[in-house]
Amino acid sequence: MNGEILVTGATGNLGASYLAAARLAGQSVRLGGRRVEQLRGKYPGLPAVCLDFEDPRTFDAALHGAAGLFLVRPPAISRVGSTVNVLLDRAAVLGVEHVVFVSVAGAESNSIVPHHRIEQHLRLRGLSHTILRPGFFAQNLGDAYRQDICRDDRIFLPAGQGEVAFVDVRDLGDLSARIFLDPSLHRGHGYRLTGSRAMPFGAVVQILSQELGRHIRYEPASIPAYALHLRRQGMAYPQILVQTVLHSRIRLGEAAPVDDSLARLLEREPRSLEEYVRDHRELWQ
Repeated sequence: MNGEILVTGATGNLGASYLAAARLAGQSVRLGGRRVEQLRGKYPGLPAVCLDFEDPRTFDAALHGAAGLFLVRPPAISRVGSTVNVLLDRAAVLGVEHVVFVSVAGAESNSIVPHHRIEQHLRLRGLSHTILRPGFFAQNLGDAYRQDICRDDRIFLPAGQGEVAFVDVRDLGDLSARIFLDPSLHRGHGYRLTGSRAMPFGAVVQILSQELGRHIRYEPASIPAYALHLRRQGMAYPQILVQTVLHSRIRLGEAAPVDDSLARLLEREPRSLEEYVRDHRELWQ
């Protein structure tokens, strides 16, 4: 693909992973976000534009001349009809050639998660797109679960004894860069993306314990206790609902199936959870 790709979520794991892969692939990018100076400080030399999902007045200037859109839904935004989907409307009008949207596993049939409505809108709008549906990120250990690990030496989730085929966002970045090289090969596809091995959280804490040199435990939570735990951490109610639904479905086995799509598309084995923990050991010190 020729032309710039507008990258959302550049301050988070997903956007940063795509940017790292895009640089290696020689792709031209511009960064979109509310805090332009923060973007410029984190990525010196890369163009940055104001893009506020809650202010449609910023959409046209951010999208103008962009050939592609790397789209990540901001976690704080649950009402996507007046935000993310309006951005997609403007992308269609302004001639964006291809959208790579990072959704979640099962969003095609799970109407509770906001990603479902974005997927539907992409199809109805007729935009050329590829949907990535990753399972649980290895990076959750260094993000969503980090506070509990650092403070209490535990992982506290309503996942029961369910297993998870963790996927590393660095692999999603590599795949996104490949897609933008030739979108025609991936147009209209939705890929379920997992790691190559599923494991229960008991095995996850064993990996953490071994790498960190201290005992980390897994404590299964009830659904009400987990929701209360998130609220005490200051999380908003719509995010609590999404996180609770996603994690409670682990106990039903929904995160366990291993899909070979990522290995096939990357033409190599996905990164393992052990590799992620080893590469980021300092996060839990």
